[in-house]
Amino acid sequence: MVLGSPAITEAAARIAESQAAGSLALARGQTAFSLAFHICFAVFGVGIPWLLLYTEGRWLRTGDETWLALTKKWSRAFAVLFAVGAVSGTVLSFEFGLLWPAFMARYGGALGLSFTLEGFAFFAEAIFLGMYLYGWKRLSPRAHWLTLWPIAIAGTLSTLFIITANAWMNVPDGVVETADGRVIAAEPLAPLRSPSAPPQVAHMLLAALMCTGGVVAGIYAVGMLRGRRDTYHLRGLRVGLVVVLVCAPLQLVVGDWAGRVVGARQPVKLAAMEGLHDTRDHAPLTIGGLYDPKTGEVRYGIDIPDGLSLLEGFDPDHVVTGLDAVPADERPNATIVHLAFDTMVGLGTALIALSALVGGVALRRRRRGRRPLLPTGRPWLLAAVASGPASVLAMLAGWEVTEGGRQPWIVQGRMRVADAVTTTGGIGWIFGGTLALYLGLAAALVLILRRMATGGPGYEPRTPTEGPPTEPYPPDPDRPDPDCPEDSERPGDEDPAAEAPAVAAVVPAAPAAPAAPAVQAGQAARNNGAGR
Repeated sequence: MVLGSPAITEAAARIAESQAAGSLALARGQTAFSLAFHICFAVFGVGIPWLLLYTEGRWLRTGDETWLALTKKWSRAFAVLFAVGAVSGTVLSFEFGLLWPAFMARYGGALGLSFTLEGFAFFAEAIFLGMYLYGWKRLSPRAHWLTLWPIAIAGTLSTLFIITANAWMNVPDGVVETADGRVIAAEPLAPLRSPSAPPQVAHMLLAALMCTGGVVAGIYAVGMLRGRRDTYHLRGLRVGLVVVLVCAPLQLVVGDWAGRVVGARQPVKLAAMEGLHDTRDHAPLTIGGLYDPKTGEVRYGIDIPDGLSLLEGFDPDHVVTGLDAVPADERPNATIVHLAFDTMVGLGTALIALSALVGGVALRRRRRGRRPLLPTGRPWLLAAVASGPASVLAMLAGWEVTEGGRQPWIVQGRMRVADAVTTTGGIGWIFGGTLALYLGLAAALVLILRRMATGGPGYEPRTPTEGPPTEPYPPDPDRPDPDCPEDSERPGDEDPAAEAPAVAAVVPAAPAAPAAPAVQAGQAARNNGAGR
């Protein structure tokens, strides 16, 4: 048998095909894992700054230190989450070039502006976050609060720019290619003008707020279930839960908008979402169930006759495109996509139902003059605890629908995932290193947040009697801030006054010398601050 025989050639081709399939599976798995890990931190980078704007703003208006205690606690948690998200996001950005070089080489010109603007937004957020964290005792209360605005706006814009890149991958307009796939013209603003961008951006921003509010509400609900029914926990629960309850109904409207865009521009994705195999009119809406690719039917689901045609075209005769409209090798995995879509919709519907119930109870309590307006019984607190995991799981399921429903394309109709993956070996080692890094980050995050979860502010917040604050925190210099390490007692910083009685017993007291004007002024300011 010679080296150039057909058998050797066929065997080599099979080995190369097997290696390529293995590289593709590893690259897809690593990207999916990295994205899922990072997105769980990115949502807090969007949501927490807006919550801090509210709580610190309430402190500025009222001077109530309960609001300040919430702000301090959340700002410390945000700093840790931001640091972990920055690391995971950096790893994810490198993966685009390392794992998908053909994709970046061909379409980098179309996506370059979105990625560049996202980088500027990230650095702006990081700069002002540093000013915010280190400005507690160096800026006036109002100036310190104003530094939150760039953080919140930059975090929101950062998400916006990344989502526009993903929206362009779903609906790739503004690019001119030759017959062999070579890009000869790319419009830099194409991602921002993609028809899929507005609904996807709105959908993700609401999801980020819901995840943030749900997790915050869940944490304080757990504290209240453990008996900590003080003002601090009640306000933390109220802020987080109200965000979820307000955003959930809005998400229903935005989700319908996004679904209509998908039906118009990605009909095969919609068919996978609904588990519809045959292109037909009077298409039913199937709730639940598992799609069977062998029979093209959804098993164990509940069919609503004409439901999908009515939703898409407001007419039972409206024709809905099915999976049979494209060859089998161009269809997404409808089993996974349909299950993920039902999970997202089911959890969202549960949150909307919770919103309606809590709103009704709050309205009834208000009419009867009862406080607090939000119910705090055990069943309600358990529902609040569940709202956090439900929001995060719905968000992750939505991303599976977005990405899984586009398969086998990395850019819809232009480039397949298999054509974009790297041909370099060693992806398994890269995946293992990434997994170890993320597990280390997760372990460190849990340990740090556990140490922060003290159950309260560490002191009893005081309700002001003289209006909003006018000086940097803390207003009372005699009371150290437990959230600021520089206020804690350091080794070697003994108080000279502690030795005064022993010294006075040996050395007779001398007449006190007049204090310098600067010292007198400082003491007066100190006394005024303590009087508040």
